[in-house]
Amino acid sequence: MPIVINLDVELAKKKVSVADFAAAIDITPANVSVLKNGRAKAVRFSTLDAICRVLECQPGDIFMWVPEQGASAAATVSVGE
Repeated sequence: MPIVINLDVELAKKKVSVADFAAAIDITPANVSVLKNGRAKAVRFSTLDAICRVLECQPGDIFMWVPEQGASAAATVSVGE
């Protein structure tokens, strides 16, 4: 998957447990685990806002796009064309 989720890194930096974090952002520990392990299909902006507020970080600290290996340049679409 080309989106890498660094939530576990940010939790470790802030020394916050999954249980405490889940309570602080008002989602279940199971859903934090789904997000942390890259199994989430979507994230609400309100949840992203809560994550960034609690961890005092930017969305880019949590999510990172990495190009897929073998992706061709021809498949790339430029924005604004």
